[in-house]
Amino acid sequence: MRLRLRNTGDVVDEYRFTPVGEVAPWTTVEPPTLRLYPGTTGTVTLTFAPPRTPDATAGPNPYGVKITPTEHPEAITVPEGNVTITPFSEIRAELVPPTVRGRWRGRPRLAVDNLGNVKVTASITGSDNGDQLAYDLTPANVQIEPGRAAFVKAVLRPRDIIWFGSKEDRPYTLGIRRSGSPSLDVDGTYVQQSFLPRWLATLLSLLLALAITFLMLWFAYRPQVRSLAQEKPESPAASALPAEKSATPTPPPLEPEPPQEPSAAPESGAGSGGEGQEEPEAQTECDVRDDGRLWCANADDAIGYQERSYDSEVRGPLVTTFSWFECWGHGEQTEGGNDIWYWTRLDNEEWGNVPSDKLNTEQDPAPGLQECK
Repeated sequence: MRLRLRNTGDVVDEYRFTPVGEVAPWTTVEPPTLRLYPGTTGTVTLTFAPPRTPDATAGPNPYGVKITPTEHPEAITVPEGNVTITPFSEIRAELVPPTVRGRWRGRPRLAVDNLGNVKVTASITGSDNGDQLAYDLTPANVQIEPGRAAFVKAVLRPRDIIWFGSKEDRPYTLGIRRSGSPSLDVDGTYVQQSFLPRWLATLLSLLLALAITFLMLWFAYRPQVRSLAQEKPESPAASALPAEKSATPTPPPLEPEPPQEPSAAPESGAGSGGEGQEEPEAQTECDVRDDGRLWCANADDAIGYQERSYDSEVRGPLVTTFSWFECWGHGEQTEGGNDIWYWTRLDNEEWGNVPSDKLNTEQDPAPGLQECK
């Protein structure tokens, strides 16, 4: 733009030109000073160079040029005008972060910057190859003033869940659509992880294989339990010895093989229990046999205890009147006057300690019987 100036004074004067207003930073005047004789006219050129930034607002922008005479500095003149800046549109978009990870969803953010000098209205869409992801965009439409930015929250959800195996990369695109302008696409990657990590899936598979192997071995080699129990004799005078109690103890100090039934009735002998009654000869024998156990007559009200104490838990009765005993040990004072208790398997298949006064022993502990460990 040209500005013409005339010196209407009667002296030679020099004039300085200074741009003012919002457009002054990008306005130049050539030449910046002009010397005129009285009655003469001069011309200067104003050049406007608005930057391609949001600061150069589209539309009419007022400007002014302050003219200051050197000889008469109080006679300042400011001619004004308007310069129209044409609109331009420019946006920039970025995914933060460009790569997200997750098993069920991913949460990236889309930053959209308006670098133009006019308001931008756009819609946001999501897409990928194979339609493997679902998109939840908030907001789905944006309006951005010049020099401002908008942030769109995106939630990516895979349509299929990976239960086992390695992770998979799923590329996707978020597009900014504007009316009358080409679309701006921003690419990102969603790394979908499996529901169970590979090491955990391997561990579960190994445990399952071990469990199946254990069950197969168990059914193939499970122990065969054979009961040797017999009916209790009807009369204490019966000559046959009662059958031994079977099943595994819980737990016995020792577990030798059950002895063979005696072929003949044992010799009679005196005992400490059963006072007031005379036991048949076959059930009064009390000695340690070749199997290392004490075979001895006992009172029919004998009770086995968990510990060698009357205050401990009762494990069960000893109904049979002739039994074997595995070992002996010291404990609480018994009613027989000593602290000897005998360990045996009771009639309910439990193991327990029987006080010595319930056995027809001549001496406690019985000679030849081992002490419980």
